[in-house]
Amino acid sequence: MDRLSRTNPRASVDRTVEWVDTDASGHQHNSAVMRWVESAEAELFLRTLKLPDYFPSVPRIHQEIHFKAKLWFGQRITATVGISKLGRTSMTYAFEIQGHPHDGFAGGLAAFGTVTVAHVPPGSAKAQPWPAAVVEAIAPAQPAGADDHSRANSPRTAQTAGS
Repeated sequence: MDRLSRTNPRASVDRTVEWVDTDASGHQHNSAVMRWVESAEAELFLRTLKLPDYFPSVPRIHQEIHFKAKLWFGQRITATVGISKLGRTSMTYAFEIQGHPHDGFAGGLAAFGTVTVAHVPPGSAKAQPWPAAVVEAIAPAQPAGADDHSRANSPRTAQTAGS
């Protein structure tokens, strides 16, 4: 996982490419990737970091996907997200979708990218600084010289299986 920090919090979920995840060409529809990424994001923030208040206040402000390989109906995948940057009012996480070997296909990196969210608490019209609980969960060990836009974090990972 070259694109994801090995020290920042991250989480993975395993899924199977279902029929609904494919398009007329028989491989994954582009929207399936973001559903898998959001599942891994939920694993990271709800179960790994234990931040249930994260989701009602994080609109996406940018997302980028690079498609590298096709994924086929019935193929197993692993979606992993990891925090790559924590700013004062925004956060960027990187993701990778790995396809497992399937029906003669070797598997490997199928997609990667980033998602940036802003912290906009309910009732607010614009981004606000992250609450202390979020900063502490994500960046508990701020190294000397690190700035507000790139915090180092303790190693945290999680992986769950799903269908």
